Amino acid sequence: MKAVQTIEVVHTISDLRARVSAFRRSSEKPVGFVPTMGFLHEGHASLIRQARERCGLVVLSIFVNPLQFGPNEDFERYPRDAERDLQVAEAAGADIVFMPDVAEMYPRQIRTTVSVTGVSERLCGASRPGHFDGVATVVSKLFHMVQPDQAFFGLKDAQQVAVIQQMVNDLNFPVEIVPCPILREADGLALSSRNVYLSDEERKQALVLSQSLKKAENFVQSNPNFAAHELTQLVQNHIVTAPLAQIDYVEVLEYPTLVPFESSYLSDLTSIIVAVAVKFGNTRLIDNIILPIGK
Repeated sequence: MKAVQTIEVVHTISDLRARVSAFRRSSEKPVGFVPTMGFLHEGHASLIRQARERCGLVVLSIFVNPLQFGPNEDFERYPRDAERDLQVAEAAGADIVFMPDVAEMYPRQIRTTVSVTGVSERLCGASRPGHFDGVATVVSKLFHMVQPDQAFFGLKDAQQVAVIQQMVNDLNFPVEIVPCPILREADGLALSSRNVYLSDEERKQALVLSQSLKKAENFVQSNPNFAAHELTQLVQNHIVTAPLAQIDYVEVLEYPTLVPFESSYLSDLTSIIVAVAVKFGNTRLIDNIILPIGK
């Protein structure tokens, strides 16, 4: 049963803290937190529902964070639809929606940032320098504001999950990170706010991403002593069958450490990630699959 009968929308840090503090004074149930950049889809809704099942209070944040966008990226054209977001949030079971503006989050020039080395340099970090510093910084700020017991992140961006988990471990944040599975369309395309940018033909060809990851999964299951470069080549070969696909990266790494590995110590690993980033026209899509290994 929801702790708050109707969804509350707050725009200031002080109001957010007051609402969460009031709940904590009246209940011992955990506070769940789902940070987002808005333009909510079913993937976000699934995170809210999982938080609803586990927590007494569910806080959702909607904030398009300028720190994680590069100078030539799509901060201004990032899709926004506040009215629809609130409908999705309420239907999924959120109690409080925190919707600050940039001035509330960054009232003055920020001089303190959080940098998580190692896990942030590869994959999207290689082609988007500074991106994960922006992510870690804003999530750190949000954790201090909300002070959640549990925070829910989608594995669609598995690198982000690894970065946040490393930050939480290293800095002793008192929050449990709950990774949640990727949600996909019926045809396999991973749900993403950026899918709205795809033309009909780009949308059709983008299916090579999930298809290539399925091929990787099948290959690993039937070849227990595979080499990482074999898996990389297999995925690349399928993606390039789509004429509009422009590969940014295809990588096979240990997970969650995100370091390369050799086939000689596969049996020592717990899991690997096969991660891809591909552009279709002006739209950059990411996808991944995490595969258990050696256990």
